[in-house]
Amino acid sequence: MTQSDKSSNFTLGEEWGKSNTFGVSIASDIKVEDVHICFGDIRVLSDISLNINPGEVLSLLGPSGSGKTTLLRIIAGLELSDSGTVSIDGKIMSGSNAFVAPEKRGIGLVFQDYALFPHLNVLENVKFGLGHLPGDEAIEQARRTLSRVGLQDYEKSYPHQLSGGEQQRVALSRALAPRPGILLMDEPFSGLDSRLRDTIREQTIELLRDTRSTVIIVTHDPEEALRVSDRIALMQDGRIVQEGSCDDLYYHPNSRFAAEFFTELNTFGAVVKNGKLETPFGSIDAKEIDEGKKAVICVRLSDIDIKPSGTGKQTSGKLPELLGQVVKRRFMGIVELLEIYIQGYEKPIKARIKAGILPAELNIVSVSALKSNIIAFEDK
Repeated sequence: MTQSDKSSNFTLGEEWGKSNTFGVSIASDIKVEDVHICFGDIRVLSDISLNINPGEVLSLLGPSGSGKTTLLRIIAGLELSDSGTVSIDGKIMSGSNAFVAPEKRGIGLVFQDYALFPHLNVLENVKFGLGHLPGDEAIEQARRTLSRVGLQDYEKSYPHQLSGGEQQRVALSRALAPRPGILLMDEPFSGLDSRLRDTIREQTIELLRDTRSTVIIVTHDPEEALRVSDRIALMQDGRIVQEGSCDDLYYHPNSRFAAEFFTELNTFGAVVKNGKLETPFGSIDAKEIDEGKKAVICVRLSDIDIKPSGTGKQTSGKLPELLGQVVKRRFMGIVELLEIYIQGYEKPIKARIKAGILPAELNIVSVSALKSNIIAFEDK
């Protein structure tokens, strides 16, 4: 059985959408206040405060070791913080004088390795969290959940007989069967091959939005965070360094770390003079960087505008065009990656353009960028 089998196609079902029958959760809000935790002498989380609204999909994004999974485990009640509080719907779940057990928090969990019981078949795995229901009702609810994710014909199969995508959906079904107000997912798509990941991810998010659960997803993949989230909390070294909408974090990063985490950058050094920074493309306002301070100028590869030499038209907001020589081209499917030498710089800059817009034999080009697409940070 392969990960591309027909069971990977699942669609919204009528039964799922009926609030009086099955599947629509009462979404909960989550409030994390001033959470700290150390493992031995190592501080893992510092000053973590976060509000997640009912029905919202929030991604905890960051590199390995940034504290994402530890924060998720504290919210779930699987880890106890050294200080701070976690509240759900205004009720304190953990704090200095309170602790509510994980199974009483109304939370569903989907782990990176799916954590399915190997000795139970698919139906039994999904039914496991429905012990509060009478036997026949639990079976019926488990079957409805499996039908919702297109696995109604696999209820007698065991986890080792399933593909990665199928196991992921069994784990999701088991988490959703009790209709939790909150669903926590730790790298849920990382075990899928790239060909299947996009499809399963989109279908899963569609399902979660339909059930109206509040969702927190841990991921190290910025593209995944942008595709699935209402908001993103970007973490570094145990702290939330920026929080906001996908647009905010991508277009208005508050640090070089945040900018570089989402995309590769061309970077250039500069010093503020008379409130201005000189970039390879011309002068821009230094904004909040003080006079005389060193700065790092950042330009995304996709924000470099490339045209055949002499064909560009000057438009409002665009900095003067430069003459460049293409020294390397790499075809990457729908895009090409270019390396270009420009006047006055020893190292080539990089640009990502739509494949096929430049003739293959062309190597002299006009290079420009919009002022609004150039980001500068103080070089600390």
